[in-house]
Amino acid sequence: MNDWNVWQLIDSSFPTGGFAHSGGLEAAWRGGFVADDASLVDYLAAQLCQWANGPAPLTRMAAEQPELIVDADRRCDLLMNHPVANRASRAQGRGLLATAQRIYPIEEIEWLQTRLSAGQSPSHFAPIFGAVCHGLNVNPNRAVGLFLFIQLRGAISAAVRLGVVGPLAGQAIQHHLAGRADDMARAAIKLQPDQIAQTAPLAELFAAGHDRLYSRLFQS
Repeated sequence: MNDWNVWQLIDSSFPTGGFAHSGGLEAAWRGGFVADDASLVDYLAAQLCQWANGPAPLTRMAAEQPELIVDADRRCDLLMNHPVANRASRAQGRGLLATAQRIYPIEEIEWLQTRLSAGQSPSHFAPIFGAVCHGLNVNPNRAVGLFLFIQLRGAISAAVRLGVVGPLAGQAIQHHLAGRADDMARAAIKLQPDQIAQTAPLAELFAAGHDRLYSRLFQS
């Protein structure tokens, strides 16, 4: 494994389109559910649990057995069962795969597109991320931690751009949640694909209402 490839993959400048999405945070903020530092921490903690119990095990599944990418992708499609989150996950997954193909001249990553197209698979972000990690020789357990890092970092970036918190406060919150994120990653590693579930129903409801907002900064 080349750590430089890993650092590049999780760098905020890696163009996958993830920063166009807030993961439901914008709707939660406009609905008054997230209004300050404390409520943002609570919201992100709930989201960490949801990411760890939902898509993260599918990241590990694809990182460990990329030949099961279509199965992992279909499970993710069932998990993302409302249109807004489903659309966002597909957009980010396809963006990641297209970018990885351009940057990494690796046969396994080229094979992913062929396999997904043949299976008419939706190409969700979590399994695509896992399969790309496999192509870069990233340990499946580490891939889960990287996935949660990207999700948390993206949500905090959205909070900063929405004006919920400032940049320094956002970084302090990310540091504050690091231990919990690490615990969630270890828990996610132990979950089997048949055990995945949504654990934050309010966050899911807010995300589902994103398209009804009068004005929107993010796509989801």
